[in-house]
Amino acid sequence: MPADGTRVTAFMLVKTAPEWLAMTVAERVLAFTTQVVPVIEARAHGVRSRFYDTEFYSARVTDVWVWEADDHDSYRLLIDALRETPFWDRYFEVVDLLVGVENGYARTYDLEPVATLTT
Repeated sequence: MPADGTRVTAFMLVKTAPEWLAMTVAERVLAFTTQVVPVIEARAHGVRSRFYDTEFYSARVTDVWVWEADDHDSYRLLIDALRETPFWDRYFEVVDLLVGVENGYARTYDLEPVATLTT
């Protein structure tokens, strides 16, 4: 993580493509682990992800990937890597990317975060 603690978080809203849905579950796992993950691991460092199924709540977006990168360069390398795999526009349509820095306003104004709550 950078010295100032600024991580980039990206909410990647995707929709499954017909090619992905035509595969069996075993074929999907194999495709992802052999065609996508190795490229990410080779090209992008300092990134983590979490995956959320949303197709039972939304027709526009079937899944949300939350990517956390140590910095903007790590995030850029991640996106460059994904674009060179079948993930991008073959297996999934990237519907939207929402990218931000947690509590960026607090950093800008040298304040303690007030919008992040833990109860």
